[in-house]
Amino acid sequence: MPSRKSDPPQGSGPDPTSVPAESGEPPRWRRRKDARPQEIVAAAMDVFAERGFAATRLEEVAARAGVSKGTLYLYFPSKEELFKAVIRAAILPNLQQAEALVASAGGPCFPVLERLLRMVARLIATTRMAVIPRLVIAEAGNFPELAAFYHREVIRRGFGVLGGLLRRGMESGEFRQMAIDPSVRLIVAPLLMSAVWRTSFDGVDGESPLDVTALVEMHIGNLRRVLLGDAQPQTGPAAVGEDAP
Repeated sequence: MPSRKSDPPQGSGPDPTSVPAESGEPPRWRRRKDARPQEIVAAAMDVFAERGFAATRLEEVAARAGVSKGTLYLYFPSKEELFKAVIRAAILPNLQQAEALVASAGGPCFPVLERLLRMVARLIATTRMAVIPRLVIAEAGNFPELAAFYHREVIRRGFGVLGGLLRRGMESGEFRQMAIDPSVRLIVAPLLMSAVWRTSFDGVDGESPLDVTALVEMHIGNLRRVLLGDAQPQTGPAAVGEDAP
């Protein structure tokens, strides 16, 4: 006699991964698929930090993310595009936060500058984001398109935030008059040095970890003396231009 197909166990139902949940959440396979780009970017951040951009192979990133190389290519068609995604994920949200802080802040400008510098110090000291400037600097000559992307998406916007804050402080008379562009670069320089140093020399040949917080606090103290020392109200349009004394 032909075998009789057994009845499903009592209380059994459809595979919960094959139908949407009644709560309105997507099924588990859909949630896993939606999370893959973020998982790939997180894995890429780790591999880029360990091996550098040029030495990183996409097979390594895919293995670290637990996906096939073909799956990785569905989301990121090249290593350059994946690196851009890492920059967007690691830096741009913090840059947007800085832009929002400056845009919404009222009152004196120096406390806002202090908050910005301490925020960057914390990111440099506690996250892997600090490795990105070093990677870009190291590979800029071989990958100028990546350098241009970083300049456009990060440097230009970051300089714009600081430049706007300095201009506002000078116009109100809180800050002394100065050339904005070199002033912005001088404000950024210790932060960039801290990021490069921490990701290049910490632990090398017995080198103690850089105390980023202490360095930035000293930087803030120096800026307080420079920016606030002889502040005078603005007397003309040229006072905030690039040729101001």
